[in-house]
Amino acid sequence: MALLGHDAFVHQQGTAQQVAIGAASAASAAFGSQTRWIRVAASGFVGTTTNLGCRILVGDGTPTALATSAFLPYQWVEYITVNPGEKIAVIQDGTAVAGNNLSIVELS
Repeated sequence: MALLGHDAFVHQQGTAQQVAIGAASAASAAFGSQTRWIRVAASGFVGTTTNLGCRILVGDGTPTALATSAFLPYQWVEYITVNPGEKIAVIQDGTAVAGNNLSIVELS
C-alpha cells in the first residue's frame, strides 16, 4: 500500500524552537549537523483579511525575511528541505498580532 500525505514524511524529530512573528525579521538558531528537513507551522488566528500568515526565508548566515519572501498561512504545516547550519527567518504579513510564533522542528 502506498504512503500518502503526511504518512510519507517519517523522520526522527530533533530540536524544537519557536521564533516570535513580528514587524521585523527574526531568525532561528542554526540547524543541527544532522538536520535535513524542518517542519514549520505558524500560530495565529485567521480572523481578518490583513492577518493571514507570515513570510519565511531559509538561508545561510542570518537570513532576513521580507514582504516578498515565501508566504506561510497561519495554522498550516510545511516541510522544508534544509542544510545543516542554515536558519529560518520570519516576518509578519499584514497587521501584527501579539503572541504569534513560528514553530520549528528539526528532522533527520
